[in-house]
Amino acid sequence: MRISAIETTLACIWLASASVVASAQAQSAPVSSSAPVITLDEAISRAKANGSSFAAAIAASGVSKLDRSIAHSALLPTVTYHNQYLYTQGTGALAAENNAGAPATPRFIANNAVHEYTSQAVVNETIGLQQFAAASQASAASAVASANLEIARRGLVSTVVELFYASLVSEDKVAVARSAAAEADSFVTLTQQREAAREGAHADVVKAQLQQQQRSRDLADAIVQAQKARLDLGVLLFADPRSPYTLRSESSPPLPARADVEAAAAHHNPELQSALASLRESSIGVTAARAAYLPELALNYTYGIDAAQFAAKSPEGFRNPGYSASATLDIPVWDWLSTQHRVKQGQILRQAARVALTATERRLIAQLDEFYAEASNAHGQMESLDLSVRTATEDLRLTRLRYSAGEATALEVVDAENSLNTAALEREDGIIRYWISLANLQLLTGTI
Repeated sequence: MRISAIETTLACIWLASASVVASAQAQSAPVSSSAPVITLDEAISRAKANGSSFAAAIAASGVSKLDRSIAHSALLPTVTYHNQYLYTQGTGALAAENNAGAPATPRFIANNAVHEYTSQAVVNETIGLQQFAAASQASAASAVASANLEIARRGLVSTVVELFYASLVSEDKVAVARSAAAEADSFVTLTQQREAAREGAHADVVKAQLQQQQRSRDLADAIVQAQKARLDLGVLLFADPRSPYTLRSESSPPLPARADVEAAAAHHNPELQSALASLRESSIGVTAARAAYLPELALNYTYGIDAAQFAAKSPEGFRNPGYSASATLDIPVWDWLSTQHRVKQGQILRQAARVALTATERRLIAQLDEFYAEASNAHGQMESLDLSVRTATEDLRLTRLRYSAGEATALEVVDAENSLNTAALEREDGIIRYWISLANLQLLTGTI
């Protein structure tokens, strides 16, 4: 007995000291900063900075703009300052027998002198339809890349919107599952109390316990789904997807009028703009291919020194600097039908672009009707879903009162609990359905 009392005393002292140490460690531990609050706009901004596909689209758009600048600069004259010293082995004979100071003649007949100095400014310009068509084609390609960038941005925004609202609704579904589990626990307690008071059968307790176990599993599944949704969104928002954050949803805007939606979709749809730019690019490609049938004019102007002395004047007193100019007109005659084949290639691509444009227009019309009908239907069902939840809540309350009074069975209570849980989950599904359909409509019209 005495040893047991000593052991009990030592255990109490050890527990007290352990609690003191744990309290001290808790006070000395650094307090972590609060998790950031992420709105939809903040989520979109973070996803733009972290999205690899969006970064690739930005790079492609930037490269196409530089290609357009390069193509336009090709229309301007090129200016080169050319400097050269050329030495050729001489023959040993003077260029002129009657001039003792004349230099020896070069061995190579293609060269002008044994010592030759060239220092010239050269200006070249080529004028032809191909150059102007290439510049126009580069501008059209830049427009296509810009439209594709907008398509990539909207695709990223669509993904963020779905993940953002899915994460929000998954948290609400956890709350619904937790409330259903608490209701099941309460009903188990009620059935046990009635059984103890000999007012209910043991079968009621078994039925309530089965419902309790199912609700516990539903809660665990809801928590896992919420964690999965947060990780999926965290991949786009943070370097570490496990970073803590809090989502905050702003009030959804009302459904816009159908006429406003149609007008915005016609002017701000990137897929339609991309198809139009692609058709323009292919049409210019046909023009560029046909330009090979036409002549090209090349102009050249050269000013500087091309003499045997690197000096302003020759030994004879003549000025070395001078100029030359040339104009060359190249007229194509025969190219083994390659130009004709290039024209046919361009016509084939133009026809494909026209088909793509009409398909895009049809798809835009269908998506506009589909998204607007979906948003309108989801918006109209919001009040009905809220009413169903309130009705199911009242039905469960009355059924429990009737069961407590012995006027209802446990099966009726379980059915009422299931009805309330189903109505609450359907309301959450209706909320995310409206948010996503409205976001799709806004993406189609370019308002988000």
